[in-house]
Amino acid sequence: MLAIRKKAPSPANAGPSVSIPVRTEPIVSRALRFALVGFGRVAARHVDAMDAVDPAHARWVAVCDVDPGARERARALNVPSFESYDTMLDEVRPDVVVLATPSGVHPRQAIRAARAGVHVVTEKPMATRWSDAQRMVREAEDADVLLFVVKQQRFSPLVRALKHAIDQQRFGRIYAAQLNVLWTRPQAYYDLAPWRGTWELDGGALMNQAIHYIDLLQWLLGPVESVHAFIATLARNIEVEDTATLNLRWRSGALGSATVTMLAAPTNYEAAVTVIGERGLVRLGGVACNELATWRFDTPHPDDDELPELAMQHDCLYGGGHLPLYQNIVATLRGEAAADVDGSEGLKSLEVVVAAYRSAQEGRRISLPLEL
Repeated sequence: MLAIRKKAPSPANAGPSVSIPVRTEPIVSRALRFALVGFGRVAARHVDAMDAVDPAHARWVAVCDVDPGARERARALNVPSFESYDTMLDEVRPDVVVLATPSGVHPRQAIRAARAGVHVVTEKPMATRWSDAQRMVREAEDADVLLFVVKQQRFSPLVRALKHAIDQQRFGRIYAAQLNVLWTRPQAYYDLAPWRGTWELDGGALMNQAIHYIDLLQWLLGPVESVHAFIATLARNIEVEDTATLNLRWRSGALGSATVTMLAAPTNYEAAVTVIGERGLVRLGGVACNELATWRFDTPHPDDDELPELAMQHDCLYGGGHLPLYQNIVATLRGEAAADVDGSEGLKSLEVVVAAYRSAQEGRRISLPLEL
């Protein structure tokens, strides 16, 4: 039976509140109703993923975007299109909103949805401010709705194989890890939209582009103990950094580093993760950790025979992870699974990035967990 949440007062930045049933029970008697908010660059990944989901389990029911051109492109979904987010929530009453909007507006939109009893899927980063991200998690919990954060690289077959090897203790003690994100974003990329390259709505190379791979570091190796970082804007006419370096210490004692730049012209060069332990060394390379560069352990394992096939399953810059992500979201809302990447998981990589920004600003090492 669906519970009804009473109207709650909303602050000015959260929008008005409406009374919509809170879906505290699994939804299995009908298809879940998804609304796509923002039909820009990454929206196609969400559309493709939904195309592969059983339509009896989930479907699009609305698109919302302030850009008339984006709404026109969304016509192929054959659903109503809205300019007003509030109007869409009031009239369509979806079960889930998918936020593919500029990062800085995710908190307001997520909180508005949560208070309307609507589950939330938010693209990365979940917020550009640490306090906003924490509030998103609290508001979702208070409203008894689920908050999912898009971390599709966790679903890469090669990354999963590496995670499995770590969980099996095949490395023994892990000594070090290293990350490269050497991509390119020309000035024309930032000039396409006024929100790009701003602190308020976007964030820089760490926050926007590298956060998926920083997420992999903390997911693979566990909690980060401290961060020391340098950031710089070397070539682009933007507020935020186009290049950064990080030194990391994990609570396990392992040490690591990350080099991130959006200046590796003319095209994206690599996103690569290396893990070094007392009994093994693995490096995932390629443009998006999609190539097996090195897989070396002192003891063979039957799982290693599957590596060539796994290496063929990761196909693009964004990875093939949106489909298994959507499968997990739908299964979770149907009561058949637990969320792989909920709001609390989404906070972990954002915390590392925010710590890096504080470190660069204050010229010192920043310890985690962060304090507000």
